Amino acid sequence: MFLIARILKYCKFIFLLIFLLTPFIIRAQVDSTYIQPYEHELSLKPHVYYKYTSLTHEIDDNNEITYMPNSPVSLGLGITYKNYSISGGYGFGFMRDKDRGKTAIFDFQYHYYGRKFIADVFFQQYKGFYTEQNDEVFTLYPDISIIQYGVFGQYVFNNKKFSYKAAFNQSEKQLKSAGSWQLGGGIYYNQVRSDSTLQLNQYKRLRNYQLSVSGGYVYNWIISKNFYLSGGVSVGLNIGSENLSSFKKVEISPSVFPRISMGYNAEDWSICLSVVVNQIYVANSKLLKMTLNTGTMQMSYTKRFSVTPKFVKKIKYIN
Repeated sequence: MFLIARILKYCKFIFLLIFLLTPFIIRAQVDSTYIQPYEHELSLKPHVYYKYTSLTHEIDDNNEITYMPNSPVSLGLGITYKNYSISGGYGFGFMRDKDRGKTAIFDFQYHYYGRKFIADVFFQQYKGFYTEQNDEVFTLYPDISIIQYGVFGQYVFNNKKFSYKAAFNQSEKQLKSAGSWQLGGGIYYNQVRSDSTLQLNQYKRLRNYQLSVSGGYVYNWIISKNFYLSGGVSVGLNIGSENLSSFKKVEISPSVFPRISMGYNAEDWSICLSVVVNQIYVANSKLLKMTLNTGTMQMSYTKRFSVTPKFVKKIKYIN
């Protein structure tokens, strides 16, 4: 409970910092021949998304087992008014495949795309996984549970010509193709627990704290006036230990963080398909190799309004 309280405290600080800095970051100067902000005050974004955290156990060089959660497809709605946004969604139970077993899920992911900085927050708890054989034969593992808490951030160097907002938020438009180098890092807490399926240790639990340094490149390709394709990847070096205070038994492992987005932008509406994946090692030794794969796939439709609806004006007046 003490660890969870500390994580929540840090997350609250990060959200507050992002909230306070957002208006100033948005006002940063850009090259208007490359980036065009939309002038609409209000936008609505209904979306369909799928979030997951899976565990891959590398048996040897040629064999591995991937344990998947039975995560439902979810429906959500986002609202943006001027420089501030809020969104939420819900995964309905009937959208799960019952043959894949039951998975207890708490999955909070926040992806912030600013002018100069991007940030990702992960707060995830999963219990109950399955593996899939040929012909849709599933083996269930209700004893496996995973916890991952993490914060990741990067600085975008070519922020006057390249726009993450155009690729993933559709709050502005990339007029000409451009890319950028990016540099940053993150901090994670990971835990894998299994009573019988996984041979971890005498405590039947594997946990570690990780610090990462990563860098990469991202590019927005303008295929035509309204179509775009965006892709980028960051590769990192993670240093992990079971004990945060003493940092003994240090393990060094790689990490990969790709992002892909494609879509169509009209003047007052957009449609977008995006995929964000983060892969890190929770164990990387000669005796045991395991990776956590966290991902979000989302299809969204954004409708922008030039005139603020009356109910929004009334809320503004009341406040």
